[in-house]
Amino acid sequence: MPEPSDALVFFGASGDLAYKQIFPALQRLVSEGGLTVPIVGVANADWSLAELTARAEASLREDGCFDPATFAPLAKLLRYVDGDYQDESTFSSLRRELGDSRRPLHYLAIPPSLFGVVAEGLAKSGCNDGARIVVEKPFGRDRTTAEALNELLHRYFTEDRVFRIDHYLGKDPVQNIMYTRFANPIFEPVWNRSYVRSFQITMAEKFGVESRGAFYDDVGTIRDVLQNHLLAVVANLCMEPPAADDPDAIRDARAMLLKAVRPLTPNDVVRGQYEGYREEQGVHPESRTETFVAARLFIDTWRWADVPIYIRTGKHLPETATEVTVQFRRPPQEVFGEIIPAFSSHLRMRISPDISIGMGVRVKRPGDRMVGDDVELSLSEHAASVMPPYQRLLGDALKGQSELFTRADLVDAEWRIVDPILGDVVPAYPYDPGTWGPDEAIGMIAGDGPWIDPKAVRRTRPGARRY
Repeated sequence: MPEPSDALVFFGASGDLAYKQIFPALQRLVSEGGLTVPIVGVANADWSLAELTARAEASLREDGCFDPATFAPLAKLLRYVDGDYQDESTFSSLRRELGDSRRPLHYLAIPPSLFGVVAEGLAKSGCNDGARIVVEKPFGRDRTTAEALNELLHRYFTEDRVFRIDHYLGKDPVQNIMYTRFANPIFEPVWNRSYVRSFQITMAEKFGVESRGAFYDDVGTIRDVLQNHLLAVVANLCMEPPAADDPDAIRDARAMLLKAVRPLTPNDVVRGQYEGYREEQGVHPESRTETFVAARLFIDTWRWADVPIYIRTGKHLPETATEVTVQFRRPPQEVFGEIIPAFSSHLRMRISPDISIGMGVRVKRPGDRMVGDDVELSLSEHAASVMPPYQRLLGDALKGQSELFTRADLVDAEWRIVDPILGDVVPAYPYDPGTWGPDEAIGMIAGDGPWIDPKAVRRTRPGARRY
């Protein structure tokens, strides 16, 4: 068992990520008794400890989780170091603030361009001895830069001490995809190319880039969510059963699956850009960055050969929702001569904003005719009852538990898949806000369609029964 960290240092304490995610996660960890070690915020903000504490309180009030009784223990754990990350004295001050700590966890909630600067500063000051380091995505901009980033981190930290956060892996519904598959024996006999016709994954956002125009214009949808979040979903959906219940076995199974995914080609991708995107603040007036992407993946294994995986994600779509739909093959002959809808006989796993699992089946209508309706047997869970991903991931990193963090070979496998379609290898077609992207995405799925809209799956036709 790995030894738990005896201090938590988070760089970027004055930033947006700390305000929106880290402070609420720390408060919940302290409240539940899982965090009792010193918490050192580091920033170049000309702050004092009192100002860091006030920032934490403001964050919790906005999040709705502030309680004076539970905030007091968190405030007692807070420490602060102010300084330039390029200045060695900043890291000397950090070493003094850490005192007797010998196993700190360093969380880099900062731009990737500063990862090397901070990692080197930690090494020169001795703050990397016995330490773990947590880095946020993006892990590079392509396969080459990801390799360079890994080489840089490995100069000062061994791979087992590098924790790469993809917060999607910390989401309970994403973990539940893997759990549902392997905990229920009814699925394994049909979880293969003989019974599955196709997969669809939709990650839709109703809003645009909002205040993140400059960031988004530099990244785009492929780098922002396809290369990481959605390929993580594909891995959980299609991986082989892990050889053992341990973090490395689970990550080995994910890596084996992703290494078998065929690299994307221009024929497998449709890019889109919503009308009005170029007028957003921070966006280049002639930008060709995609705000929508539809992709068709194939996995070259015996289990999944020739089974298409359709992924669709974008901004300014009709819904904010993420869903996975497994479409099962129909029998070779319809016994009752009916025309069956394409999305009949499916398994639907909704990841957000609400959490549910639905099984699509056909049931006979009352009467003397052998005709039926499609219904969905659904189990729902309140999202509020689920542990927030940053709370789970920070807690796991402090304990040295690595299962929900991505590994160097996993990152490389993901970039290998998307590298051929980065940039302008296919045009970004315009689409109207509030629609499901450009019409070209419909043509891509034509033989296996239609696309199943998250809201549409949940509707019941007039006269059909509800279960």
